[in-house]
Amino acid sequence: MTKFTQEQLRFHPSTGKTIRADFNGGELSSDFGALLLRESMLQSDLISRLTDAINDRRHQSYIDHSLKDLLVQRVLQMACGYEDSNDSNFLRKDPMFKLAAGRPPLDDDKHLASAPTFTRLGQSMTRSDIYRMAEAFVHHFISSYERPPAAIIIDLDHTPAITHGGQQLNLFNAKYQDYCYLPLLIFEGLSGKLITAVLRPGKTPTGKENAAILKRLIQLLRKRWPKTHLLVRGDSHFAQPELMRIVQDDPNSDYVLGKGAGHKTALRPKARALLDEAHQALKIKTGLAKLNNMVEPDRLRLYGETEYQAGSWKGLDTRIIYKAEVNQQGENPRFIVTSIKEASAEAIYEDLYSPRGQDENFIKYLKNDLSGDRLSDQSFLANHLRMFYACAAYVLHYEFRTQALKGTELEKAQPSTVIMKLCKIAVRVVEYKDRIKLHLPSRSPFETLLRHVTESFYPMPARRSG
Repeated sequence: MTKFTQEQLRFHPSTGKTIRADFNGGELSSDFGALLLRESMLQSDLISRLTDAINDRRHQSYIDHSLKDLLVQRVLQMACGYEDSNDSNFLRKDPMFKLAAGRPPLDDDKHLASAPTFTRLGQSMTRSDIYRMAEAFVHHFISSYERPPAAIIIDLDHTPAITHGGQQLNLFNAKYQDYCYLPLLIFEGLSGKLITAVLRPGKTPTGKENAAILKRLIQLLRKRWPKTHLLVRGDSHFAQPELMRIVQDDPNSDYVLGKGAGHKTALRPKARALLDEAHQALKIKTGLAKLNNMVEPDRLRLYGETEYQAGSWKGLDTRIIYKAEVNQQGENPRFIVTSIKEASAEAIYEDLYSPRGQDENFIKYLKNDLSGDRLSDQSFLANHLRMFYACAAYVLHYEFRTQALKGTELEKAQPSTVIMKLCKIAVRVVEYKDRIKLHLPSRSPFETLLRHVTESFYPMPARRSG
């Protein structure tokens, strides 16, 4: 009784009554969403693909957790907002995570894996394991289409993952003024699906490196989609002749790549005439707006194209398009290089290149919502595996939204919103001889939405047992 009293939490009185709390509520969990995400995982073969990609070198007679169980546990934890493997030390006993991972929720002899198990898994990774896992993401992306699409957009983007310590291959990057990794993330620009990801050292990649990665990706896609049109899109970091040649060598592919603000002596002077015209047009529009007491325009854009051929572009059939923009602060010209010949300069810039900004949101979801940049292991390959956990969590959330949340208020919600509203729900677990009962709050604000989610999944046959 003394111990019970000491464990009570004390609060100031309310409504004239004292308030005390204890930890004797029974088998409770704050992560009902783990079971919801498991339903989406049962409709997918991603975890099985990733499991098959890893060569499990452990002696099977001495293990308590299969490789697939470890991946399911870690991905579900990250998908529910738990960023670190150390979280496994207390989540391994959580009844909802145990239930979602296919273990008896209240059996004290069958807990999930702890942090040291995941540490050992990371330390066991080989370059071949990581390579096959990267390919597994591509194969899963391909399988997400029932039939070959007419066209897809391959969005390439590097993003810094700032490091804090002695991680292997973390390097100082002058652009970001910090030590970091610089992973390459590849999304499909029309849908937001993750295609694959490659963890890289912190240095800026060479054209040969980017071209080698893209070449392997195109080869995988072409095995299943020989006629799909591929549009490769990226910022000025990818306007490299090696990469452009890889795209040009594929007869059904094009590229549209940034060239920044244009070289001061090579490209920018070519936009001078159109910039002057934009200045004059903005001045006229501003004057007319003042005369008619209308809102003054803050910018004006004109589009053009010009002849340009860098020395390293020999043999490339390129087209330089530019945006001549002037605003109240001055000039803001932007150049892109493309292999597309038919469309107008404005259509290519506005309809094909500018939507690339949506890629920043996909990266934000992966990094900020799902801790894709928390790479604190010492080994580079272990950190690569950690990034893949986050990538798998991204895919899981994407499929959850597009399947179970389609037509609801959360259909286009970012992962952090789904985690906050649907994953962090308290639940009491009661296990009987022949069934398991989950008791949710009687006044849940998301009761209708939860019914919609579960009813959308329940009629579907599970691809994999869980």
